[in-house]
Amino acid sequence: MTGRVKGKVALVTGAAKGLGLAIAARLREEGARVVMTDVDPAGQVEADAIGATFAIQDVSSETGWTDLKAHVEKTFGSLHILVNNAGIDGRRGAPRDPEHTSLADWNAIFAINTAGTFLGCKHLVPLIAASGGGSIVNLSSVAALVPTPFLTAYGASKAAVSQFTTSVALHCARRGTRIRCNSVHPGQVRTPMLAALFGTMAAEQGVPAEQLTDDFVAANVPLGSLQEPVDIANLALFLASDESRYVTGQAIACDGGYTLVA
Repeated sequence: MTGRVKGKVALVTGAAKGLGLAIAARLREEGARVVMTDVDPAGQVEADAIGATFAIQDVSSETGWTDLKAHVEKTFGSLHILVNNAGIDGRRGAPRDPEHTSLADWNAIFAINTAGTFLGCKHLVPLIAASGGGSIVNLSSVAALVPTPFLTAYGASKAAVSQFTTSVALHCARRGTRIRCNSVHPGQVRTPMLAALFGTMAAEQGVPAEQLTDDFVAANVPLGSLQEPVDIANLALFLASDESRYVTGQAIACDGGYTLVA
């Protein structure tokens, strides 16, 4: 441990697995006290394993955010890092193209991905400011940067997160809160969400999921492999730390070069 975020309090949403868990673990490794939240109670086991605390949270609930803020303030007295990671890409097997995506699915995706990020910033910016400032890291996606007709609502929701991030960054800077806000845009990361997506696509095309994955990476990822969650966690750690004290309002792709050729 080098203590890159030692003494800081961090909150990571959607942290029971995948990117959220990897980010929470890296922040703990570097000295932060971490609150992990998720709708999945299995997150408690993961939190115990890395020495973090855990709370059940639906990020689309405003009451949930106000309750969580009160809990963090009472337990830790401060907050310096907020990672809005919780996200969904839609129901398995549901149509996701522009013509056939249902309004219910569209709204459900935006409620978690976009409204959840908005509510996190709305309710926790004051606490971070009162704690002397800090960093907000919003998880977007390369789907915000390129057309995604096969993930229409997801791509649009993540594009909204990216734009919202710039608004939060400028708002906080102009108010002198000492809060930075940036968005991270992962590419194809080895997570349960990606495995499910590629599994669905493979079934639709009648090919093995492993073959589809290998073919996709070979054709679309210049660095030649899927990313690991720790690749995104390392970027989030940098943005959360004081090492990035002059970086704000940026949309940073960590995608193995995917957006260079997409």
